[in-house]
Amino acid sequence: MKKLVLFGLFSFALFSLSAFSQNDGNSETEVIYPDKFVVTPTLRSMLPEMIDESDENRPKPEMKDRALRVPFAEKTNPDAEPKGEDPASQKVMGFKSTIPTLINFIGQSGNGTPPDPTGAAGPDHFVQAVNSYYRIYSKTGGNVAGPFTLGSLLFGSNNGDPIVMYDKFADRWIITEFGTTTDKKIYIGISKTNDPTGEYYTYQYTASTFPDYLKFSIWTDGYYMTANFNTSEKVMVFERDVMLAGGASPRMISVSYNPPNAGYFFCPLSAFADGQLPPAGTPCPIFSFEDDGWGASYDDAINIYNATTNWTTGQVTVAFKQSLIAAPFDASYDAGWFDIPQPGATMKLDGIGGIFTFRAQHRVWTGYNSVVLNMGVKVSSTQRSIRWFELHQDQSTGLWSIYQQSTYSPDTESRWCGSIAMDDLGGIGLGYAKSSSTTSASACFTGRNGYDPLNQMTYTETVAVAGSGAQTSMNRFGDYSHTSLDPSDGTIFWYTGEYLSSGSQRTRIFSFRIPYNTALDEFASSEINAHSDGNNIVVNGNNMPNSEELVVDLFDIKGVLLSGKKVVTSSGSFNTDFSAQGLTPGVYLVRVGKENIAFQRVIKVSVQ
Repeated sequence: MKKLVLFGLFSFALFSLSAFSQNDGNSETEVIYPDKFVVTPTLRSMLPEMIDESDENRPKPEMKDRALRVPFAEKTNPDAEPKGEDPASQKVMGFKSTIPTLINFIGQSGNGTPPDPTGAAGPDHFVQAVNSYYRIYSKTGGNVAGPFTLGSLLFGSNNGDPIVMYDKFADRWIITEFGTTTDKKIYIGISKTNDPTGEYYTYQYTASTFPDYLKFSIWTDGYYMTANFNTSEKVMVFERDVMLAGGASPRMISVSYNPPNAGYFFCPLSAFADGQLPPAGTPCPIFSFEDDGWGASYDDAINIYNATTNWTTGQVTVAFKQSLIAAPFDASYDAGWFDIPQPGATMKLDGIGGIFTFRAQHRVWTGYNSVVLNMGVKVSSTQRSIRWFELHQDQSTGLWSIYQQSTYSPDTESRWCGSIAMDDLGGIGLGYAKSSSTTSASACFTGRNGYDPLNQMTYTETVAVAGSGAQTSMNRFGDYSHTSLDPSDGTIFWYTGEYLSSGSQRTRIFSFRIPYNTALDEFASSEINAHSDGNNIVVNGNNMPNSEELVVDLFDIKGVLLSGKKVVTSSGSFNTDFSAQGLTPGVYLVRVGKENIAFQRVIKVSVQ
């Protein structure tokens, strides 16, 4: 059982207000309506693409976005830290055995390099997209529909950088991509129902600046988007409620701001709500980092901004919130993106430096909020590793702190292109690629329990699929991977990422669950149920610890707290209810948690 602790191993979690970090620069706000709106035919009625999988080892052309990605060069500040060893480095494998995969199958290879694999699990499906196809699988790996080109859904565009999301709060699927550097399009498709093979509401927007490397997140009041704009940074917010209803003209509001980035490849991440939606009106946090190697005026720090959306006035404001001083790290990368060694080859792979990699998973607990982040860092001239963070936000003050952080480098191999998430019990799963002069690029993962010693991935690394050969045609790899949480079981992680087979790109899809010791986490085997009997919303729990005080809350679908109470378990059980009288027919959320403990269950309840 993980208790809320103010600081981890490092004292660097203290708050620092950097003058450079406070330049909000809300200099430009735009309200943009879609150019086009189309309701597609059902996907299951479409003919799949005929892909010649016998020629999967053929070289695939490079995606046309490299020109916009200026790498982080070597440090320009001679006094930058760390001068030697990374002080947050985990240098040994976890002391627990490897975690087995639950489901493990090959994904799409795509027709462009890198494949940009992204995907999410729903109640019954896993949807994956790559450059430039998407495909719908069963959760055991069977093909349900596709493969289809992205353009078959999104206005004929096959330009790539897709993102797939499952909005579990609305029970809908979202598939996105960008246009070209000249047309500056953003494409979004949202399933009309919870069936990913059905019809989609599709929208085409034209931005004022090309949104390279666009990343999306789900928040209470909108779908938030960030990107590598290569100019003034922007946050874009899409009108989620209107999109879900199939409205023809949902707004996109774009606002500029100026976080420190030293002019390099830069894409902040907006918080991605998981577990439950934050209360309506809660600003969406935006996360980026700065490196003291950029200059003497900077710190090694995480910068946090709050994006606040007012749909009534059509305004989004971005305001600086905090800088959190981190244990020193080196975010510099090779000027040509030649970072990751491979066996038997002089070609090195792109290390994807300078950004927090997708997602910034946000969770609301009882008494605090959490976000997990990860990024690539340089630990030696031949090795790149993953620095990961767990941040906590005090719900009473709104202030953030670094709860724990570590650089995962348990040996001399490089690990990069990570994606991180947290389960319902506070356990963390981290998926990534691994390569070295003796190991071909492989898809791997590790994890930790919420009750484990801080600042460590405590499980021995699992190689989900071992790579072979070396990629010699070009250095592009990734450019990202994606870890999501199963909405039907808040303890199962799903990951999709790239690896190499005989030197050719492949993607993998796999799931895993972090094992729990019930003697150390009393809630690991708990069962929570909720239903409406017409008059009341009834909530009960079993297999719980005895005499535990729990908080039971009722929220509407937008995260507004309607009612709350405390219950005490007796003989490992509890039973309580909320009156359903006066509630508008619809979906509500019941949350059961323990104050300042990483445990919660969120259950949807339908009221007729």
